[in-house]
Amino acid sequence: MPIIESKVDVNSPGFAAQRDGMLQFIADWRAVEQKGRDEEETKRAKYHKRKQLLPRERVHLMLDRGSPWLELSTLCGYKLHDDKDGSLAGGNMIAGIGYVSGTRCMVVASNSAIKGGTMTPFGVQKTLRLQEIALQQKLPVVSMIESGGANLLYQAELFISGGKTFANQARLSAAGIPQVTVVHGSSTAGGAYMPGLSDYVVMVRGNAKVFLAGPPLLKAATGEVAKDEDLGGADMHGGVAGTCEFLAENDADSIRIAREIVQNLHWNDRRPTLALREVRAPLYDVEELCGVVAPDYRKPFDCREVIARLVDGSDFQEFKADFDQQTICGRAVLHGHPIGIISNNGPITTKGANKAGQFIQLCCQANIPIVYLMNTTGYMVGTESEQGGIVKHGSKMIQAVANATVPQLTIVMGGSFGAGNYGMCGRGFGPHFIFAWPNSRTSVMGGEQAAGVMDIITRQKWEAQGKQLSGTDEKMLATVRQKIVDQFDAESHAFAATARLFDDGLIDPRDTRRVLGLCLSVCREAQLREVSPTSFGAARL
Repeated sequence: MPIIESKVDVNSPGFAAQRDGMLQFIADWRAVEQKGRDEEETKRAKYHKRKQLLPRERVHLMLDRGSPWLELSTLCGYKLHDDKDGSLAGGNMIAGIGYVSGTRCMVVASNSAIKGGTMTPFGVQKTLRLQEIALQQKLPVVSMIESGGANLLYQAELFISGGKTFANQARLSAAGIPQVTVVHGSSTAGGAYMPGLSDYVVMVRGNAKVFLAGPPLLKAATGEVAKDEDLGGADMHGGVAGTCEFLAENDADSIRIAREIVQNLHWNDRRPTLALREVRAPLYDVEELCGVVAPDYRKPFDCREVIARLVDGSDFQEFKADFDQQTICGRAVLHGHPIGIISNNGPITTKGANKAGQFIQLCCQANIPIVYLMNTTGYMVGTESEQGGIVKHGSKMIQAVANATVPQLTIVMGGSFGAGNYGMCGRGFGPHFIFAWPNSRTSVMGGEQAAGVMDIITRQKWEAQGKQLSGTDEKMLATVRQKIVDQFDAESHAFAATARLFDDGLIDPRDTRRVLGLCLSVCREAQLREVSPTSFGAARL
């Protein structure tokens, strides 16, 4: 295939300035992640005194040493609801795709070191997304539970969605996806159904507490007085109720047992063999991605420069290159996986939509996954575009995206505005995975455009009323315009978008090739792996 020839001067002052700006975005995002870890670290002495491991220590011990770990949605719920200082970012849970006893799994842990592991509204939404990924990608689920349950201050936002997480657990089991749950501490009320609906349950003696109603609620509801251990302790569940299959002496022992359970699933015995091409490094250093793309999402860049630093050998066979120059489509290989790529060098025109729709159909015909590298202001508007059928052809592109039969993975590199978000497989269109760079923006439109629209509407209204605009009016309009710009920029910032679970998390641009390589492996394996029938479960998740 043709090799992309980079035109970027990596030694220029402009490149250095863009790199510094992007690195600052990354540092800001990592600082948010670190805040929660620092808060967790303050509880180390307390946990170790009672011979418990911190939640993140549990995760590290569960995972195979030195194996890949893709943590998901680390900023979910950031500064929303009762997250006053950002320490609850991530929905108060640690979750991602990693290896347990050589088996690739969805690994989830309550972050009990912060507010007792209380479930936040966005923590529930994150759980739903994790379950969706686990079912679609046929990943065993390993959970480590110690939680005070749902935050009752937000029960209106938790109750219905929380019930759906339990329904999903039942559907995962019915679909043949194993669920292994370790109960390290309290798991009460609705949380009791989490181990109850799991396939394999391990409880830690002296620490695990699983009951529908704890002693205080039991006394208030029925007048009965009972001790924790008699009502829902590990020994009771192991020897009397039969809720758990294994009893452990401490956290480390429970994780050892869980790892043995996963090993004895023999999940890899049915692992399909993927036909891969030889893996070749790009000709250009992935480190250069931080300077190739400006931190200001409004500054354009050639998406081919990004592709050249992601795909094997920087080889890219561009599709219909002379038909439209703003929507870029083509074939490539990434970490040995054949892929189709759709990206943006400008608004999506009528020709661009037509071209992308055809390209998606061809990828589906050849069973080749599609990677969307999104940086779009949306579909082209104007008299010429409208008369050229942008609505019709844009709709056909959206139909092709919505009905694609191959894995679709999306990276939001910059702008993600208007219906362009839909046509480039944004969250609402169910990509198998979607990640964003920390400079990205997701919104109905840019702040400047929104402010301009409101300014025009206000002026037209006043003119219709016969009002003459004074200097004071002009100053007022300017102030309103700036407020709208600031509001849109704040709400569309990558942090805000990720907090609302519009994607599966932020990633460092330099990690994009590795993240895509792992996700492509997950998706392609899931396509070929045979488990119990999943049609009803997949449709209802």
